[in-house]
Amino acid sequence: MKKSIRTPITIILIVVVLGIILFPKIKPMLISESGSKIVTPTGAKGPRGSGQPLLASGYVIVPTEMNELIYSTGSLIPDEEVELSFEASGKVVGIFFKEGARVKKGELLAKINDRPLQAQLLKLQAQRKLSEEREFRQRQLLDRDAISRESYDQVATELQSLDADIMLLVARISETELRAPFDGVVGLRLVSEGAYATTQTKIVQLVKISPLKIEFSIPERYAGEVTPGYPITFVIDGIQKSFTAEVYAVAPKVDVDTRTIVARAYYPNKNEELKPGRFASVRALLSKIDNTISVPTEAIIPEMEGEKVFIIKNGKAQEVKVTLGLRTESHVQIQKGLSFGDTLLTTAILQLRQGIPVQLDTLVTNKSIVNKQQ
Repeated sequence: MKKSIRTPITIILIVVVLGIILFPKIKPMLISESGSKIVTPTGAKGPRGSGQPLLASGYVIVPTEMNELIYSTGSLIPDEEVELSFEASGKVVGIFFKEGARVKKGELLAKINDRPLQAQLLKLQAQRKLSEEREFRQRQLLDRDAISRESYDQVATELQSLDADIMLLVARISETELRAPFDGVVGLRLVSEGAYATTQTKIVQLVKISPLKIEFSIPERYAGEVTPGYPITFVIDGIQKSFTAEVYAVAPKVDVDTRTIVARAYYPNKNEELKPGRFASVRALLSKIDNTISVPTEAIIPEMEGEKVFIIKNGKAQEVKVTLGLRTESHVQIQKGLSFGDTLLTTAILQLRQGIPVQLDTLVTNKSIVNKQQ
């Protein structure tokens, strides 16, 4: 009795196992017979030998302008800048400038007490007058041979000595005056009247902001290309326009730490819209190539013998050897191998082979200016 029950159970288990094994293989046949379709995902390559074309993106080659640019950062610095101090020590008796005002070269800005020097000057001037009259009388006597030449020379020397003392005193008095060394704008004063100032005391800062200088660095390999007279453009944060300047000087040596060389350019700043100390993004155009062929970098396939690309011709992929030129971050100049109007394949690069059918799913025409950034 037990044997007769065990046999049907064994048969059922065998049928279940066979069903699990065979069901995945017969499922597509059942679905196909029921009227459903199997859809191949878009962009997937069909089975080898099935003849289904490979989907790829095309890039129509048109004349392009390529620019080789240097991008750098710099700072705006004043044309002239100085912190003014007195050349002598003393009590400040006058401040004659208004903070933030424009001043002219030679304009008196401040003064320290010079009354003792003025008194000495009056004394020397009185002595000189007396000495000058004595020299006049002695010269008349000398002309009549009434005195010796030695007596006259002694009086003349005394007059010359007094002239030298007066010149020295006038120079010392000028040291008590603080004058503007050039046209510019004064900053905030750092002392008040009545303060005792020494030669180390800073009185005020004077800045010339028209023109301005732009100081920036360039990689050492371009040191010979950026020379005096070279034009640059720069932009300032918060100002929606670019400015043009001209290089006037390049440092004579390369910085050994950064491997860059410092250059300076002049910007007229006639309206004084820019202030010294601001950060600037600088751009220098090294070279410009018109009507050239540029292709996306990802389309280039490197090989031992050189580089190649694929184009589409008569619906099939065609391998082309190319010679590269100028490189940018995203594009490469093609010097030989391609022509205007060719359609370059830029995707499915790993699947492309000579002569396989290709169908374009995207077509791009390049009309932009390609810039090389350094």
